[in-house]
Amino acid sequence: MSGIALARAYWADVVRPVLARELPGVPRAAGRLGTGSDVLGLDDETSRDHDWGLRLTLLVPEERVDEVDRVLAASLPASYRGSPTAFPLTSDMTVRHRVEVAAPAQFVRSRTGLAGLDLTGGENRALRIADWLSLTGQSVLEVTAGPVFEDTSGEITALRDQLAWYPHDVWLHVLAADWTRIAQELPFVGRTGQRGDDLGSRLIAARLVTALVRLGFLLERRWPPYPKWAGTLFARLPVAPSAGGPLAGALAAATWQERETALHAACEVLHERQRAVGLPALDGSACEPFYDRPFTGLRDVAGVLRAAVTDPEVRALAHRGGVEQWVDDVGTLTDPGARRRLASS
Repeated sequence: MSGIALARAYWADVVRPVLARELPGVPRAAGRLGTGSDVLGLDDETSRDHDWGLRLTLLVPEERVDEVDRVLAASLPASYRGSPTAFPLTSDMTVRHRVEVAAPAQFVRSRTGLAGLDLTGGENRALRIADWLSLTGQSVLEVTAGPVFEDTSGEITALRDQLAWYPHDVWLHVLAADWTRIAQELPFVGRTGQRGDDLGSRLIAARLVTALVRLGFLLERRWPPYPKWAGTLFARLPVAPSAGGPLAGALAAATWQERETALHAACEVLHERQRAVGLPALDGSACEPFYDRPFTGLRDVAGVLRAAVTDPEVRALAHRGGVEQWVDDVGTLTDPGARRRLASS
């Protein structure tokens, strides 16, 4: 049984009846949200060696959180379908039930760092541009990717809808940021190789593949997960059948020339996908010779995206994009407060 299937059964057979008996009428939403490979539907046998089991997210009014948690602690059975209801997590070694009880906005804030979301403000109006740039794809997926089994108040559904995707101009901005990063380093794959620095050429190619994979998620309007699952979920994107081969080829190439050719092909595929989904794109190819040197460079794909931005606040932003695009420290990326401070700096 998958983690999601187990969570759904646990809710229907155990947790929901307890609430109906002990706390009837309390508004609630239940689902499998937060951390864990099962939230993304990617758990397997290996996943069961830690942090896997009878886990739920239960969202109730803020003033009822402690009460609901106490009732569950006192009323849940010791086990269900052979699995214990109380067990430790790597982030909290206390043996306790793993129904995470929180208020909807509190839960979203714990994952994303976003505070004060306005459910009546219309599409995305409650978030500042810096808020959007502080998000990581993984932080949003912990709110939006998993299933919600029941939502009697509609609050978490509205919050998930607000986080569905970037506002259009912010989307153009983060796309342009990745194209800028690619333009900055693409010629160096050949230059390092020409100097006999094969390791350096491979390192730069790997950095470029990372940016191109993220670009694929952005073009398909999909939040990218953290690196452990990036390749798995990239393979499910519409652009993957055409881009996956060149990207894999760039990493496997034995020579810098083969590496550069593969990266060139990947850039062209993603640029064409940009055009196909209705976003601004250049006439013709994305790549060009790098001045008079025998290496591949990138045309101003970023510039055509930035030229389409109409919001003056977005137009005034530095070209680095969201925090996730220029910071790779795990401790920072998993700290919502640190991300927000960086995005506002």
